[in-house]
Amino acid sequence: MFSYSKYTNFTWRGTLRDWADGMRSERSRPCMATTAASGLEVLLSTLQDAGDVESTLNILSVLDELLSAGTDRRIHYMISKGGSEALLSALVNTARSFSPNYTILLPLLHLLAKVGQRDRRIGLKAENADAVLLTLSLLRQNLEQPRRAAACLWVLRVFCSSVSTAVLLGNNRCLDVVFKLISPYTTKHTRTVKAAIDALGALLDSKANSRSAVAKGYVSSLLQLYKDWHSKDVGDAHLPIRQALLHCLHQATNTSEGLEALGAAGGIAVLFSTMQTCLASKGLQSLVDSSIQLMRKCYPSQPVPLPSDQSAYIFPLLGGPALPSDTDPGTQDDTLEEDDSDDSKNEDPSSSENLAQVPHLQLVGAMFIIMAVLKNKTAKNDDLETDLAKLQERPPPDRPLELLGQYTQLCPELHHDFQDLDTDSEEVEGEDSDEEKGFSRGRGPVGRGSLGHWQGNGGSQCGPPLEKQTPPREAPPPPAQRAGGPAGAQLRAQDLLSSFLRPHGAGQDSHSALDRLLEMHRPCIPHHDPRIYASIAPHTKSVAGFFTLAFPDLWGHLPPQGQEPMAGRKPNVQRKKVFEDIQRLLCPEDIIDKIVFDMEDASPVCPSGPPDSLHFYSKFESGNLRKAIHVRRYEYDLILNADVNCSQHLQWFYFEVSRMQANVPYRFNIINCEKANSQFNYGMQPVLYSVQEALEGRPRWVRAGSEICYYRNNFCPSQQRGPTFYTLTFTVTFQHSDDVCYLAYHYPYTYSTLQTHLQVLEGGVDSRKVFFRKQDLCDSLAGNPCPLVTITGCPPSRSWKHLHELRKRPCVVLTGRVHPGESNASWVMKGTLDFLCSSDPVAESLREAYIFKIVPMLNPDGVINGTHRCSLSGGDLNRQWIKPDPILSPTIYHTKGLLYYLNSIGRTPLVFCDYHGHSRKKNVFLYGCSIKETLWQAGSPVNTATLKEDPGHRTIPKTLDRIAPAFSFNSCSYLVEKSRAATARVVVWREMGVAKSYTMESTYNGCDQGIYKGLQIGTRELEEMGLKFCQSLLPLRINSLLCSRKLLGHASALLQLDDSPLDHKSHDCFEDDEPPCAEEIEYLNDNYLRHSSDELDAEVDGNVSSSEEDEDEEEEEEAEEEEQPRNGLQHSDRKSRLITGVTHKDCVNAVSLRRNPCNGVDTTNGQYLS
Repeated sequence: MFSYSKYTNFTWRGTLRDWADGMRSERSRPCMATTAASGLEVLLSTLQDAGDVESTLNILSVLDELLSAGTDRRIHYMISKGGSEALLSALVNTARSFSPNYTILLPLLHLLAKVGQRDRRIGLKAENADAVLLTLSLLRQNLEQPRRAAACLWVLRVFCSSVSTAVLLGNNRCLDVVFKLISPYTTKHTRTVKAAIDALGALLDSKANSRSAVAKGYVSSLLQLYKDWHSKDVGDAHLPIRQALLHCLHQATNTSEGLEALGAAGGIAVLFSTMQTCLASKGLQSLVDSSIQLMRKCYPSQPVPLPSDQSAYIFPLLGGPALPSDTDPGTQDDTLEEDDSDDSKNEDPSSSENLAQVPHLQLVGAMFIIMAVLKNKTAKNDDLETDLAKLQERPPPDRPLELLGQYTQLCPELHHDFQDLDTDSEEVEGEDSDEEKGFSRGRGPVGRGSLGHWQGNGGSQCGPPLEKQTPPREAPPPPAQRAGGPAGAQLRAQDLLSSFLRPHGAGQDSHSALDRLLEMHRPCIPHHDPRIYASIAPHTKSVAGFFTLAFPDLWGHLPPQGQEPMAGRKPNVQRKKVFEDIQRLLCPEDIIDKIVFDMEDASPVCPSGPPDSLHFYSKFESGNLRKAIHVRRYEYDLILNADVNCSQHLQWFYFEVSRMQANVPYRFNIINCEKANSQFNYGMQPVLYSVQEALEGRPRWVRAGSEICYYRNNFCPSQQRGPTFYTLTFTVTFQHSDDVCYLAYHYPYTYSTLQTHLQVLEGGVDSRKVFFRKQDLCDSLAGNPCPLVTITGCPPSRSWKHLHELRKRPCVVLTGRVHPGESNASWVMKGTLDFLCSSDPVAESLREAYIFKIVPMLNPDGVINGTHRCSLSGGDLNRQWIKPDPILSPTIYHTKGLLYYLNSIGRTPLVFCDYHGHSRKKNVFLYGCSIKETLWQAGSPVNTATLKEDPGHRTIPKTLDRIAPAFSFNSCSYLVEKSRAATARVVVWREMGVAKSYTMESTYNGCDQGIYKGLQIGTRELEEMGLKFCQSLLPLRINSLLCSRKLLGHASALLQLDDSPLDHKSHDCFEDDEPPCAEEIEYLNDNYLRHSSDELDAEVDGNVSSSEEDEDEEEEEEAEEEEQPRNGLQHSDRKSRLITGVTHKDCVNAVSLRRNPCNGVDTTNGQYLS
């Protein structure tokens, strides 16, 4: 097929262009693909069998020219046709001769390096061809020949992509051979030195080779080499060599032995000092980033300074063992579902082999991260329920039907006689009947008297019994009043802290102090009354027996006056924080290391600390801060408390800080976070409440904090099992000295706040228009009543017609706060409750159209005790819906019982929605359930065209997309997943037959779309979302409201049915999943691994066109390259510079290709061209 006679007017590029023209004119002829493919195969076959030097060089030149003219697609196509095997075979045949011909071997090695780095199986192929040790032998023979040695090193580096090949080379002392070319420091033959360092890095990818290198002392030698190159590299001319040395150190420290060796050699100090000189130069940022990652990786792990990983709060469970927490955390991903279900710590690594001998737990974290990524990629669709029978089945009730009669009393609207409609009085009835009160606390499924006392760690009693808590007692009056000055003239936040918020000792009734405080400062918070809060809070039962009132919860909160933009992230802010962390190790004399707060300390005051130390406190409702450690003058490490009765779920924080100085930046580090990423990396800020600002008439939670970042640290669990934690660090500059401030993960909303809100609402509604009943669904595990609210419109009269119309109204069931840390869900629920009780015309229409059954807080115990995810049982209540335990999960058991009851009397809810918060995504969105969409997404073979499914599950999301600025329609999902089978949304959909069963997720951060784009969400926007959800229910009842022009007018105005343009647009794609963080959160990744394959191509080409070549040859090549634009052929930057010692153009012209009848070239086809 080929003839190798001279063809004086031929060039490969010109022939390739002619062939392309011929192909365009002959596209219809079917012979092209077959002949083209066979041409490449013949060319490769000829390479293996070629016996003379000229033919082999010509073929290599043609291949290199062909591969260099296009993209990687050509190389991958060649690999698929056996290109790697052909090159390996030619290498073996040539190298095994008695006197190897390096005129052939050098270009062959170059081409093999280029092709092999794109072949994932090149190492195994080389082993099968016996080319591995042969190449190592060539290297040994050419240690004094830099260009030949470099070519061998590149090929060995490529072979090491297979770990088994790397181990084979290591067993044959390849490490020693390669290291001789690296050490000692020399500036001669730098290309070969760089190739040797890269080959060493590839060899060290094997743990066995890494351990061998440590044993030979190579780690300290590499560190010294890096130091030498850094100090002597004038003008940064050898930056790639320095970067390659850092890569070798990264590879060597992938074992515990390597970490210990680098630490013993003072590696962190060397890297820190060398990095300081690189910070000022932008061109050295790659060195800085790699050095930081290496220092973070080698920083010794240390356990969190806690006596135990278990929560400081232990609640004795008399009804049975603790509920299981989340399922396998590796399978949970909250980017797709309703819960932040990756809260739980990474899976227990104790079962891994030889783990007990690994002192640096970063390695465990690395394994977990890699496993989690691989698992999530394959398990995402595997988690979808594809069994049509399971999707369509209706499981039987989990309890006998005769037990459902007890829920009759929870539907007072069905038997209320509305006698007040016949009187002139508009007063609310003084007392409801026993049936309307709901389950009494003594008759509930869990009695209060059987719970016993709570215990802290070790079983020591740290507080009074739950039944015997007493209201706070009053302390002496505030100093301003004692001094006889004007009311409130001199009252400071610190005075308020000492006099009222922490009452202790004898005194007058506490309400007297509150009354005096309210006289001095008159707060006006809608639907909140501090007096009611102060009377309710002492009756709230907590595990720790809280006796302190947090001022923000007592006083109330107004939304910020303006919208707050997302915080900008300063460049390299994480780098700055990591530097400061590393300096703790290098300069231990600068560390104070003084505990200034400990939740387990029974004393109500903070431990004594330095005079200028901040004071911390969290022993109040919803508070969470276990320990505070003074690290440096203005820096504190903070440790969160795990959920009650477990050792995980660390995210929610809420604590008080006082005794600050104004205009001083304080750094706070929360050092035991669990999530792999956080919205704190994407513009989210914590919230801050200043008592001084509140006393001055500005009682607001505001977003605060600068230099915020979230990254993996070097603290591990106290039992030294599991991967290391993450740090959330932020800096706060307080406005007032000696203020009392509160910091929280998100806007707090306590159980006592809810009870206060409901009592205020109940007293404020017009009982002749609004039917509002607050009942106790049941008692929680700790004996706190779980409120159930019924809201609907009162009938116009007591006539049978009007009463019958009321009792035919469909039900809407709303629940929230099953996860205590999702306080945003409570603010959305507050917006729903306020709107439904308002005099808004749309609210009136909704009350006339529906009966609302609302359980605003499904997990009151968790909210009270400051947990993030679990109840006192230590389990996730949103995983108990299939068969809830009446003792351990009473709120879920009775909420499901109420749903069963409504279903049994023919009043199945039209809509069910569970309010949640989402910590990893922006905007607000819904999750629903759809059989068809689940099967489509899973690629099921089931013919969905034959399935009948009401498409109405999209009606509410579409309406919200029109009317709610914070809502993102394209973030919604309607998939049914196996791992979510026990959640409220799926169980209510499957067992109760509620097609419109949703979870509503609200962001903690803000929005990236619509009119709120770039803004952090506040309580105003969250409450607005609760209002908008109610409004979205109106279209479901349009047909039943046609008789009323007023109601139809409300619906038309609300939904803008005149087709007016929308005020915002949702995403056209899923943009909610955040891009990679600006800085590397993990420290186990080496950026050097991300370099493109073109870099090796450039090094290979540089080895060909080095200064050792004849200058005339280079000039001739440059002249030919200048002709290329005139020939009209475009190609990539990869140049064909394979053949040395022979004029490049002559070698190419020596090839004569036989053309086929189609007038085309048979070495390629259309799919081969880029």
